[in-house]
Amino acid sequence: MRLLGLGLAATAGGLAYAHFEASWFAVREARAQVLKAGEKPIRILHLSDIHLVPNDRRKIEWLRSLAALEPDLVVNTGDNISSPLSVRPLVEALEPVSHVPGVFVFGSNDYFAPKLKNPAKYLVGGTGTDNGGDWDRTPNLPYEAIRTAFEANGWRDLNNATTDLIVNGQRLSFVGVDDPHIRRDDLSSGKVDTTGDLSIGVVHAPYLRVLDDWSAQGCELILAGHTHGGQLRVPGIGALVTNCDLDRARARGLSKYGVSGGHQSWLNVSAGCGTSPFTPVRFACRPEATLLTLTE
Repeated sequence: MRLLGLGLAATAGGLAYAHFEASWFAVREARAQVLKAGEKPIRILHLSDIHLVPNDRRKIEWLRSLAALEPDLVVNTGDNISSPLSVRPLVEALEPVSHVPGVFVFGSNDYFAPKLKNPAKYLVGGTGTDNGGDWDRTPNLPYEAIRTAFEANGWRDLNNATTDLIVNGQRLSFVGVDDPHIRRDDLSSGKVDTTGDLSIGVVHAPYLRVLDDWSAQGCELILAGHTHGGQLRVPGIGALVTNCDLDRARARGLSKYGVSGGHQSWLNVSAGCGTSPFTPVRFACRPEATLLTLTE
């Protein structure tokens, strides 16, 4: 009985800590050497998986505070909201960086509200490619309102699209796709442009079909989210799942990615700053935004 009691106490303590950590926000800083000699560094604020609910003042205020990082570019890799009522709070949260040049793609939770699921299914669900057939349903979240708000900032829509931006005097050529996790990606909609100063790919879920295609074309930097960094990580082991077919070692952070013997791209996977409202826990995986500095 004593062992049972200790076990229950440890479980309760672990859950309490995991709930606390889900709101223990952090800024992860990283550097990628992708610029040519003499080019001015570019500071990218990479935001992902905000999963905002209307009354989450702590997250809203933290997001507003990120303007102090003075980014040169904002990249939003989707899954912004968890409620139809979250668009106005989202606009409020991002208003301090709304004047900064930006690009965005959508994730499944810009189209579809989260559903209550057995958490154990996530942990043993392999690649996460079977997500209930969301690609066949009518969206129930106001994604067009998000698009309108972001475009009002001047941010460029990269859902199955390409665009160029001048940042710090350098031409950045972007290619993006809509969320591969719900099969909305169309790789034929745009090719990687390597004629500018830097080519950047933007995607919500880092599925290998997208990463392989862009890396093979010579894309120099790819930004993604979706994985939540594993959300529940085991110290010394890391992420148990990625919820896609990306390997667990790349569940969060900056790494080199490419097919063996081929072009190697820099890949930054954000662990995101939110969770599903049904599982508001993280363990050894603090919610984050990334300040990614591009250097020569």
